[in-house]
Amino acid sequence: MENQGKYLFTSESVTEGHPDKIADQISDSILDAVLEKDSVGRVACETLVTTGLAFVAGEITTRSYVDIPRIVRATIQEVGYTRAKFGFDYQTCAVVTAIDEQSPDIAMGVDPGGAGDQGMMFGFACRETPELMPLPIMLAHRLTRALSRARREERLAYLRPDGKSQVTVEYEGFRPVRIDTVVVSCQHDAATKIETLRDEIKREIILKNLPEDLLDAKTRYHINPTGRFAVGGPQGDTGVTGRKIIVDTYGGWGHHGGGAFSGKDPTKVDRSASYMARYIAKNLVSAGVTERAEVQVAYAIGVAEPVSLMVDTSGTGKIPQAKIHDLVRSHFRLKPQEIIEHLNLRRPIFRATAAFGHFGRTEAEFTWEKTDKADAIRRDAGL
Repeated sequence: MENQGKYLFTSESVTEGHPDKIADQISDSILDAVLEKDSVGRVACETLVTTGLAFVAGEITTRSYVDIPRIVRATIQEVGYTRAKFGFDYQTCAVVTAIDEQSPDIAMGVDPGGAGDQGMMFGFACRETPELMPLPIMLAHRLTRALSRARREERLAYLRPDGKSQVTVEYEGFRPVRIDTVVVSCQHDAATKIETLRDEIKREIILKNLPEDLLDAKTRYHINPTGRFAVGGPQGDTGVTGRKIIVDTYGGWGHHGGGAFSGKDPTKVDRSASYMARYIAKNLVSAGVTERAEVQVAYAIGVAEPVSLMVDTSGTGKIPQAKIHDLVRSHFRLKPQEIIEHLNLRRPIFRATAAFGHFGRTEAEFTWEKTDKADAIRRDAGL
């Protein structure tokens, strides 16, 4: 796109009370509970939430006991669905479980260190933000985090847990130059006047959290554009684990292999190799060998070595493409067990990833966000 001239690009985010994100958080809370007691436990856990019901299914193999209904209710409570009038309530919703053990046919390939499934995974990094993330998704996350804080701190008392944001950025080539459109939709108390909500959301959520220099007189604002969002959460829309994979990653920049992250232990390369691909891309950009990097890695089930590795710099590389590929091969180990060990993934850290994105985060648990390889890569690249 460096020669495309001006164009618009849009990314969205959702709050932790969005139905799909409730499902993701339940699945990852169950994963964390298993890893807390059994670091080599195997988890592939899917959740569905709808009016009055949370349904958990999947394959879990562990030496420990995990009280799944208790974890489900505690997660829903923490998200904020604590009263029946919100349309979903942690105390009164039904919790149904259908859990099996992992197939021995899969375990036969994974136990010796092979990948837990076939597939391709992508990682991305660019210089648009300090986090080396695309600007639209980071701004969208900033708005949903602001919605969440305003609700939890009761600064906007009418807010309910469900909500969405969307930010459209105008680019010139790869350079973001202005924000074209902002969309915020937030669940609210039924008695709230739309005029009050729109005024306060624009003032307290949007204008206080988006860069002033990117907003102008032509920027458009759509706040609860239907005029009403009183029915939300699982009552308004069924939620399922893994349906917000673009929110989870880069907001649509780059490619996606299609595999969701939440509810999967790190032997599943859908998760661990995607984290490693981000780690590689971020270190390449941080090292200065390229302005942008998209990394693809692919695996065959039961096979430890990846079947392919690709690095695409979109023409922004400072050294030859073949040299960048060689640097990745020499500085990063890509067998699943090596990824798990290097990124320290056998820990109960995954609930935090299940809302507001898996990438561009600064918490210490997000080891794949480190740039600790950048200096060595820069040295070996001759920069």
